[in-house]
Amino acid sequence: MTDTNTDSDGSTSNCGAKTDGGESSSSSTESKCGASSSDSSSSTESKCGASTSDSSSSDSKCGASSKKESTEENVGATVDDFDADPGQLVAVGLGPGHPEGMTQRAKDALLEAEHIVGYTTYVDLIPDGITEQADDIYDTPMCGEVSRTEESIDRALAGNDVAIVGSGDPNVYALAGLALEILESKGATASMVDFEVVPGVPAAQSCAARLGAPLVNDTVSVSLSDHLVPMPEIESRLHSVAKESFVITIYNPWSRKRRENFEKCCEILLTHRDPDTPVGIVHGAGREDEQVLITELGELEELGESEIIDMTTTIVVGNEETYVWDDRMVTPRGYETKYDY
Repeated sequence: MTDTNTDSDGSTSNCGAKTDGGESSSSSTESKCGASSSDSSSSTESKCGASTSDSSSSDSKCGASSKKESTEENVGATVDDFDADPGQLVAVGLGPGHPEGMTQRAKDALLEAEHIVGYTTYVDLIPDGITEQADDIYDTPMCGEVSRTEESIDRALAGNDVAIVGSGDPNVYALAGLALEILESKGATASMVDFEVVPGVPAAQSCAARLGAPLVNDTVSVSLSDHLVPMPEIESRLHSVAKESFVITIYNPWSRKRRENFEKCCEILLTHRDPDTPVGIVHGAGREDEQVLITELGELEELGESEIIDMTTTIVVGNEETYVWDDRMVTPRGYETKYDY
């Protein structure tokens, strides 16, 4: 999704993509990672790697391509636009957000990467001793998931060893799957860039560790972010899991734009579960502003107005067997039905 330099002599961009010649080159913009651009006569500069293809478009501030009445992101360059031997692409999970929570494998992968790409907040979680070793750090603000993921792929196809990072684990509400989808759409393969996933501790696990032992039995995760999934579908999922005996972990519970999502979630949960059901709330697990609270389901909605619940919070809703003991949530596994202790 990056704009590219399409000089009339067909030269290459800054990191290896082939560029097209032609009359349209006079108003094209320069790529930092090698993706090709079309309709360059009307494209404008992206601040974080997004392509712009409408004559009325303006600079993109967060990674989505700028189009009139649209923020749809479209994949740009294909594998045929790169001459270099591809490098490696690694999706790295940073874990809960503090250096001690990162696996040694994650630290090693980041130290080996020439380029590190990610959401600014997550890149800021990486220790300075690691980022200082990288040839280049490419970070973007909120949104632009497609553009920065494509940025990492284009850099790898241009011959660089690249790490794209995220908090928690790359396979839990994260970008590992998107990276494979974009690779496929470019006509590339995972083996071409030696794609690898380095797992990290997901938010549900790191938050559960602060609450006691709430996830010992069957657990289902639900995100309240309706950025990609419509809220009616999220509501349907909540109804389905809440009426079963699952412990439920809730990601992305609250923002100014998602207040109604949180309120609807609380309403659905109370439809199927008792108001005294234990609920654990962990804000910013492993970070400087971490907060931990154990409460009851009937009290959850009113906490939506407090600072403990936001997009960095994970909520754990117990099942009918979960209880609180010594300020810790406990969900029995079932051993008590088979053994005497």
